[in-house]
Amino acid sequence: MITRMKKYTFLVFHRDYDTFLTQLRDLGVVDITTKAAGLIENDEALQAALQHEDELRKLIAQGAPDQLLQERAAVEQRIADTRQLASQAAVWGDFDASRLAALKDAGYTLRFFVCPTANYKEEWGIAVSQAEGKTYFVQVLGADDVATDLSETAANELPAPEKSETQWNQEIEHLNGLLAAVNTRIEVWQKANLENLQKELVETRQHIDWTRVHLSTDKLAEGALCLLEGFCPIDKAPELNTMLEKAQAYYEESDPAKEDNIPIELKNNFFTRLFEPITRLYSLPNYAELDPTPFFAPFFMLFFGLCLGDGGYGLVVLLAGLAVVLKAPKLKEWGWLGVFMGLTTMIVGILTGMFFGINLEEVAILAPVKQYFITETNATVHFMGGAYHPMMVFAILIGIFQILFAMGFKVVKITLRDGFKYAAYDCAWLVALVTLIVWFALSGSLSAVGLYSIYAILGLCALVILFYSNPDRKILLVNIGGGLWGTYNMVSGLLGDVLSYIRLFALGLAGGILGNVFNALALQAGGALPSWIGWLPTLLILVFGHTLNFALCLISSVVHPMRLTFVEFYKNAGFEGGGREYKPFKK
Repeated sequence: MITRMKKYTFLVFHRDYDTFLTQLRDLGVVDITTKAAGLIENDEALQAALQHEDELRKLIAQGAPDQLLQERAAVEQRIADTRQLASQAAVWGDFDASRLAALKDAGYTLRFFVCPTANYKEEWGIAVSQAEGKTYFVQVLGADDVATDLSETAANELPAPEKSETQWNQEIEHLNGLLAAVNTRIEVWQKANLENLQKELVETRQHIDWTRVHLSTDKLAEGALCLLEGFCPIDKAPELNTMLEKAQAYYEESDPAKEDNIPIELKNNFFTRLFEPITRLYSLPNYAELDPTPFFAPFFMLFFGLCLGDGGYGLVVLLAGLAVVLKAPKLKEWGWLGVFMGLTTMIVGILTGMFFGINLEEVAILAPVKQYFITETNATVHFMGGAYHPMMVFAILIGIFQILFAMGFKVVKITLRDGFKYAAYDCAWLVALVTLIVWFALSGSLSAVGLYSIYAILGLCALVILFYSNPDRKILLVNIGGGLWGTYNMVSGLLGDVLSYIRLFALGLAGGILGNVFNALALQAGGALPSWIGWLPTLLILVFGHTLNFALCLISSVVHPMRLTFVEFYKNAGFEGGGREYKPFKK
């Protein structure tokens, strides 16, 4: 839910203003109304403070000055380059570079070549080594020797190695020592500076907030009086009023007006609060709306379970969530979100008979209960001459329910904000759709009275839709035109919205099938080998296959429920958004 706010106007004598602001900041409950960004961001002192804040954040995030980081990067690059040279020199054996230089001084020329082993001929030179189907060889030429022309052969000449692999490795050891020294200097710098930098960042941030509040203050009576506006949550207003009564300040408390830029503070229970980050991903609701978080949270959790669809994968998510809760207190709420998501997926996976790609219907030990799994074998839905998978039908039904729920949410929101006459059009569509569903479900068992009642309800809804699409329109033909256009958009949009929910079934089915395929491949690969070694390819295929499948399923299980929330639910709920987060002026 959205916390109700009170609007405050403060009028303070200029000599008492800084003391008043200090008291206001110490209390930390008032979100100050700032002036237009252009008026504030053009202040040179504020710009300098903002730039300093960015520099501090960057330095803290880096963990060291640029000079030390560049020095470390240079040493790491030299190590990488030297390792490459050592790898290239390895094919020439453990030679002494000084002896090669002595041969060169004595008038000998050494040329280094590589060619496919199948093409190598002894008369080309002395073979030194073979690796990966290639032969590396050397031509040793005296002052009067004529080199064999290999330009028309498969041999390629290579640069002469500067050092042997052993010598390059010795240089790597030396560079590793330099790297350790640089890392030690970085650690010393961090111990000496990080804590102070973090304190300075906090002080800079507070200075910026203080400056912004001063710049948002209106000066009256030739600067003698300071006028400031802000918002305070209604549950914290008594505490603020107590402080204001003791302060040297005049204040006025009122309810916010529609045109005010009112900050948004979401206040939900433990379960719903876990889904607030999803709400913020799109946008906070504005003050005139209802908080959609409690209303989409159960759907989102169910959609995640349907998309992931495997009880084994749900167990992995649940255990990962518990690990985060126990080992990472700062991420505790994300961990609990994982626990609920994993638990939902486990329930869906067990009900549909899928666990790590294993079809539970086919497990012999579960034969007594296999008839209870919600599968095509046990619960095929027959409809209008066709047979349908039960989970596909469930996905469509849950989609229809959420769309109708969203429309009801919209009716309630508009009624509370503007009055029922502005919600009558949406209410007529909701009643009409529910009536059509009831008519369709009871088509074979309705009495004459029931049938005529449905006709009457649909007729009344049609009148409202066609003639009362907008109560502010006074011209009948304009309202009729608006009603017809709205009808076209509603019918075409509803069909696309409902069909979007079929993906819940399709994604869950695809993940289960792919997991089952990896299981079959693993057993087939292991069965083709002796038992003492057959377990290894089986294990490798299972680990690789299910890790890949789990990653793909996890992505779709997050993305598609978000799409259904932000597109289908938000659209039918009339979500407007655009709210700014409540950020009180505080230390």
